[in-house]
Amino acid sequence: MSREIIRTDQAPQAIGTYSQAVKVGTTVYLSGQIALDPQTMSMVEGDTEAEIRRVFDNLQAVARAAGGGLDDMVKLNVYLIDLANFALVNQIMAEYFDQPYPARAALGVASLPRNASVEMDGVLELRR
Repeated sequence: MSREIIRTDQAPQAIGTYSQAVKVGTTVYLSGQIALDPQTMSMVEGDTEAEIRRVFDNLQAVARAAGGGLDDMVKLNVYLIDLANFALVNQIMAEYFDQPYPARAALGVASLPRNASVEMDGVLELRR
């Protein structure tokens, strides 16, 4: 199968040697998103809640560019500097996703790019 590179101006441009997402057949692999504003390429201002919301918005923008949405997410990986924010991720995630929720992993990490407190990546399976 051929690979299709997914790109949108509605999400931050890659800050390294990667694509925003890669689509193979009906599967889309979304690269990690941190709380970068796609217009300014600066970290969003505010607290961890603001970062989490921006990350979900960025993932949603890339998913839409691939022809899907967050409802097509089958796997989500969450990387947190402070696992005490796990409950906050759950709370906000419930606003972006409907049941049944995707499979998910949450990992505590020592650091993230741009001093972000959260990063997420995932896999979509397009139904269309």
